[in-house]
Amino acid sequence: MGISLWQVVIVVVLVFLLFGAGRLPRVMEDIAKGIKSFKKGIAEDDTPNNKKED
Repeated sequence: MGISLWQVVIVVVLVFLLFGAGRLPRVMEDIAKGIKSFKKGIAEDDTPNNKKED
């Protein structure tokens, strides 16, 4: 059971009805900012720490 074209169309129509065409770009921009900050946080955690813990 895969996702059919009609299911995708219904989801897209519902999203446009809920958020409207004007708000959708702002929502997508906020999601992109969240993903970028998450990746930045992960990259900062991967840097080696030269401090010795006592």
